[in-house]
Amino acid sequence: MTPITEVVAAVLTQPDGRVLLAQRPPGKAYAGYWEFPGGKVEPDESLEVALARELHEELGITVSRAHRWITRVFAYPHATVRLNFFRVFEWQGEPHPHEGQILSWQRLDAVEVTPLLPANFPILKALALPSVLGISHAESLGVDTFLARLDVALHRGLRLIQLRDKTLPEETRLLLARATVQHARRHGARVLVNGSLELARAADADGVHLDSSAAAGLSARPDDAKSDSFLIGVSCHDASELAHAAKLEADYALLSPVLPTLTHPGAPSLGWSAFAALAAASPIPVYGLGGLARADVALAQSHGAHGVALLRGAWI
Repeated sequence: MTPITEVVAAVLTQPDGRVLLAQRPPGKAYAGYWEFPGGKVEPDESLEVALARELHEELGITVSRAHRWITRVFAYPHATVRLNFFRVFEWQGEPHPHEGQILSWQRLDAVEVTPLLPANFPILKALALPSVLGISHAESLGVDTFLARLDVALHRGLRLIQLRDKTLPEETRLLLARATVQHARRHGARVLVNGSLELARAADADGVHLDSSAAAGLSARPDDAKSDSFLIGVSCHDASELAHAAKLEADYALLSPVLPTLTHPGAPSLGWSAFAALAAASPIPVYGLGGLARADVALAQSHGAHGVALLRGAWI
């Protein structure tokens, strides 16, 4: 079995969304390539301790608030590494190079430095996902009321929507999907349609969201959904479904239910401890769904979530 080197990688994020990249110095493998700051985990060292040590040694900063995010295994010619990514939201001190590297703050939608280490391309795509995902609720609200509330939510900053409403007649649902896409595009937001690729294409949507049973019927990401601009999301409830979503190269997973919900009182829920364990092991971003509100984004991120998915809470 190929030995795996444990590595911590830090995504330092500015309030304006820029992230810090570092260029590997001469003398190291892949010298000149850009990556997220971090380094190897020492024997008997926890990931959190390794992260704090590496950022202090490399950048001269002290971490104040950092949370697990995703974990990816990548095989380079010289080594196989397990990259344990952390989102670092607060730190003390100004990052400056201590080990001969060059630093650069980059916008996720316009990364200018090159070349990037191959393992970091999916990371940048994942980081571009917003922290709140709104799930449509037109069945209960009515189409006109939903579209009015959609405009309000978009004005307030909602940038990712899943068009669900699966009990609506197919023709009505297609019209709703097209209208949702039109409203979203005015604000630079993206829409995924819950259902088939054909429906998503017909609506000119930005992606498709698969429920767990639909995802189980696939063995790989569909060939006509491999464009970098097309998104695939998957609903998951346990470790095996999360692993399958990763096998499909999904762009994100919804993991639910985190907490008890109004629609399913008394039903079993994951709780934050189980959610955190599952999210930390996932190689793709995980949104928490179930019993959460917009105000719970930071709480969810502290348990490894990329953010929260909201049904009713997105439209109030």
